[in-house]
Amino acid sequence: MLDIKKVIYTLLLLLGFQSFCEGQNQLTYTSKNFKLVKTQGSDQYQEVGCSYKDRTGNIWFGTSAEGVYRYDGKEFTQFTKKDGLSSNGIYFMMGDKSGDIWFGSREAITRFDGKKFINIAIPSSVRSNFILSQSFNYNPATKNELWSMMQDRSGKIWLGTTDGIYCFDGKTFTRLFDNKNVRNTANVSLKWTQCIFEDKAGNIWFGSWVYGNEGISRYDGKSITQFKPFGEGWIRSISEDKNGTLLFVTRHNGVCRFDGKNFTNFTEKGGPQNASINNLLEDKSGNFWMGTELGGGELNEDGGLWLYDGKSFTLFTRKDGLCHNGVFSILEDTDGKFWIGTRNTGLCRFDGNKFTSFSE
Repeated sequence: MLDIKKVIYTLLLLLGFQSFCEGQNQLTYTSKNFKLVKTQGSDQYQEVGCSYKDRTGNIWFGTSAEGVYRYDGKEFTQFTKKDGLSSNGIYFMMGDKSGDIWFGSREAITRFDGKKFINIAIPSSVRSNFILSQSFNYNPATKNELWSMMQDRSGKIWLGTTDGIYCFDGKTFTRLFDNKNVRNTANVSLKWTQCIFEDKAGNIWFGSWVYGNEGISRYDGKSITQFKPFGEGWIRSISEDKNGTLLFVTRHNGVCRFDGKNFTNFTEKGGPQNASINNLLEDKSGNFWMGTELGGGELNEDGGLWLYDGKSFTLFTRKDGLCHNGVFSILEDTDGKFWIGTRNTGLCRFDGNKFTSFSE
């Protein structure tokens, strides 16, 4: 005979469990405001260092101490460690082919599937033992700093870490140089890779940070070729213009074009100082925007936002309405407006005529 009380009790338990699971999947947030408001006590030296526009039109801003902010066209929603991020210091972002968003920090990888943040760490079983300088001597079994990330056309994710380059196919991690078929006659380690880029021909390019000082490395699927344009070892970003020419932002030699044989510096005859350029964006019209900074990040120091139209350079600074002269990220939105991330966790938008501040 059916026990009605037991049936009701079982249904109540199932409903309670379902509610718990749904609650676990609900997206929480640290704060919501009409401007980018700091809540984590960051100082004037922290920055909005990266930005990304997702498939639905939201713009995401990654910061060095305040987590990430999502802007839906009306308000900013802030997410931090308490919401599931691996760290409040987010240094790069990307969207994958399925529409998920990936966030890179010095702690781990975080993937956002539209509902929740999922943290992913490279398993210690895949990592090799490595020794770093005394000031960066982390245990590889517990931590492996991430410096760059890129998804190639096949869907594989490439990760630049303090232990070299790893690849993630969605299920497993592999270390590039554990593949004995990779020819590395240049004997580069690819540790401290600050940027990774896939060109139209399918080559993978790696740009080294100052601690690696290995310049540019190109991987064609079989072998590694190293370049050091003008003797430069530190590469800040890699991109490809509308004509298929590769562009490298270097630490001391400005922005270099590479035609497959030679490197040329197109910023040496005017515009920003070669040692000041942080990032580069080619807009829909083919103009180049460069974020710069001179000095230690103080509010009134030089730097600013540069525009190059192919003929001449134009500089925008705080005198023109820019929120800070230390510029670290530039994004062009669907309407052709530019979002500028700066020091002091600053954010402003430029419509071609004036700057509008979106930070406190």
